[in-house]
Amino acid sequence: MEFKKIEAPSLKELFVKELEAMILSGRLQIGDKLPSERVLAEQMGISRTIVNVGLSEVAAKGFIEIRPRVGIFVSDYRRNSTLATFVSIMSYNSGMMRREEIKSLIEMRMLMENFILNKVIPSISDEEIATLEHLINEMAATNSPTETADKCYSFHHELCILSQNTFLPLFYSSSKGPICALWTRYCQLYGCEELIKNTKNLFHFIKTRNLPGAWDASIRNLQESIDGSRQLYY
Repeated sequence: MEFKKIEAPSLKELFVKELEAMILSGRLQIGDKLPSERVLAEQMGISRTIVNVGLSEVAAKGFIEIRPRVGIFVSDYRRNSTLATFVSIMSYNSGMMRREEIKSLIEMRMLMENFILNKVIPSISDEEIATLEHLINEMAATNSPTETADKCYSFHHELCILSQNTFLPLFYSSSKGPICALWTRYCQLYGCEELIKNTKNLFHFIKTRNLPGAWDASIRNLQESIDGSRQLYY
């Protein structure tokens, strides 16, 4: 058996992660002014070079604004975000998102699945259905919440690919961590069998090319996770 090489994060990565965590947790509010680079370096025990490079990276994600000769301020990342901002939010606290973030992620999935199902079902081939069925069978053979969640992700990621949209699979994969964390939690709360049953039900409607049925099944499952009998909040 081979073991992966363990690599420690650099000081710059730790600095960026800490600053982003302070902003995402609310310890730093929009409009707050940060200390100078010199003070940050002294307080955090790192060099000014690391602080300078780290601040530039955090600024590029829209979390802070650097105003020359004025200072460094926390900015509204919702207005100045990039895909890297999204990845940072999804990775924050190891995917253990707050209630409003969980709700937002599930609502975003509703929009995505509407688009995906409308693109996939009318033109799906028998070969593509066989691929999805293989993934369903793999999911049904799992015996742990983590494995079940991972296979469920693979099924939905394959649907993204089948949509023929270039960026959708990339966007979906960038949120794999928190999506799998929520599905793992679902399995822990309600059982792996429930997640497998829901996914099989969705696949049935896809296989029979029943778009209204697939859409209804998808929305019902997602809505239950927000405010129904299968809520996922921590």
